Amino acid sequence: MQKQLIILLISIQFPFLLSSQQIDQKALNIIEKIDENMFSKTQIVTSEMIVYGKRKKRVIRSKGYSMGKENNFTEYLSPEREKGTKMLKLDDRLWIYSPTTDRTIQLSGHLLRQSVMGSDLSYEDMMEERKLSEIYTAKIVQEDNFNNSPVWIMELVSKVEGLAYHKRTLWIDKNKYVPLKENLYAKSGTLLKTTTFTDIKKIDTRWYPMKINYKDMLKDGKGTDFVILDISFDSNIPKEYFSKNILKK
Repeated sequence: MQKQLIILLISIQFPFLLSSQQIDQKALNIIEKIDENMFSKTQIVTSEMIVYGKRKKRVIRSKGYSMGKENNFTEYLSPEREKGTKMLKLDDRLWIYSPTTDRTIQLSGHLLRQSVMGSDLSYEDMMEERKLSEIYTAKIVQEDNFNNSPVWIMELVSKVEGLAYHKRTLWIDKNKYVPLKENLYAKSGTLLKTTTFTDIKKIDTRWYPMKINYKDMLKDGKGTDFVILDISFDSNIPKEYFSKNILKK
């Protein structure tokens, strides 16, 4: 009798377990396709960061070079006050060079949570280059429409320690495999930041958002726009761009 009961319970639960595994695999496939769109071996990006203040806005232009998930170099081009400022990320270390003081400082720990030039982006935001499929587990929560596009609403939960955001909720375009909206949460469940992705363009074989709005939910205002003016993928970048010597050149 007991053996028959066990067999009955297994026969009831097995379809649900199989269905759950299939959903998890589908969720993994989706975020892997997002990674294919959003990440590349190298990137060269010219961009403008538009920081909205209470009375006026500031537009900060920069050019960034990244190689893999470890290395990133950014030089600020304008306005005059920020021109010549440089940031270099090597693995989990970040250095900032200021031409005004001719000094280089290294940021680490809680200092990485500070705002970048008064924007809604933190240094942690700019340093995180790892693929979603490497650092989060994913599941599909719902299917819906967002801004006239069919989407999957997905929940991603951290599977590694030390991430800036423990959980993410994403609205993923079903046709283009790019995020259209994202909510970012602390481990406590507090909503820390929202991002919206617009001006989706096809570049070579990938879809890519050319404008992203970051909104720090712990601050007032309408957030910070990050607008890509030009981007190239898988271009050759000289190794000298990822050496500390580049900071004072």
